[in-house]
Amino acid sequence: MVAAQDPPNAPHIPVLLEPILTRCAPVTGTWLDGTFGAGGYARGLLEAGADRVIGVDQDPLALEMAADWAGDYGDRLRLVAGNFEALDAHAGGPLDGVVLDLGVSSMQLDRAERGFSFLRDGPLDMRMAQHGRSAADLVAEEDADMLADILFHLGEERAARRIARAIVAARAVAPITRTSQLAEIVASCLPRPKPGQSHAATRSFQALRIAVNDELGALVRGLEAAERALEPGSWLAVVTFHSIEDRIVKRFFTQASGGAGRANRYAPETEDTPARFRLEPRKAIAPTEAEVAANPRARSARLRIGRRTAAPAMPADRAALGLPHLYTLTETP
Repeated sequence: MVAAQDPPNAPHIPVLLEPILTRCAPVTGTWLDGTFGAGGYARGLLEAGADRVIGVDQDPLALEMAADWAGDYGDRLRLVAGNFEALDAHAGGPLDGVVLDLGVSSMQLDRAERGFSFLRDGPLDMRMAQHGRSAADLVAEEDADMLADILFHLGEERAARRIARAIVAARAVAPITRTSQLAEIVASCLPRPKPGQSHAATRSFQALRIAVNDELGALVRGLEAAERALEPGSWLAVVTFHSIEDRIVKRFFTQASGGAGRANRYAPETEDTPARFRLEPRKAIAPTEAEVAANPRARSARLRIGRRTAAPAMPADRAALGLPHLYTLTETP
């Protein structure tokens, strides 16, 4: 999946697949691909030796598109409609590995009618599961303060308040229902990007997409679900595409590996708990120059891998994960 947006019709290539397969070798047993998308990771795992892969995706289109080839793997591949936040329930049993590729997928960006892209005019939708509140609803209903908080905290947009005021002023004249409308409003608030810089609307579209799909809440719940589902010695591999996601994943693994420590020297000491993951390696893995050249959408990706220990699963300290303050996490039913 991707964070930035590239030219139309760029082929879908799973990002950082090779280091996942290399670091987690030998790939055996039952794996769960929690962000199935076009199936690149699932196929890579099956071809590397996984006995069985469970592919989970909340986007109905992903499962429809897989119908053309999924049968080639017989009962080694099972597809599930759902969100990876409940991956332990979707798995129905212990797992030998979990792969999560966060963000929006190439096929979602490349379809104008899905409303994810500022490069293609379409309805302002952005719903991965194709139901619930859309980006157009959010833009129409939230006040300027909330819009500014969403843009700043979920998109790290410095001009958040200026853009929020412009959205409120524009919607008073006419409803904002198209991606091109919103992109033009955002661009009017910012300097023209220099060559090589991201489109002016990149951060705003990211923020609205995260808000519409509760992506950060789902991420935290999904990491906890993976910890519950994984067998001792099994693997959790997470590919992120922007700093907010990566910070949450990094802090989750730091906590779960026993390295959380104290936030500062004045904070109370916490009781040591057994490590539930070993970090292998300890730092994030970035794509090679060769991978970025072959797949420009990999340029901002980071991969973090943890290996489950036999210690009992525990809920994460959610307050310490770096979630934006406006975020309210709800429990999965």
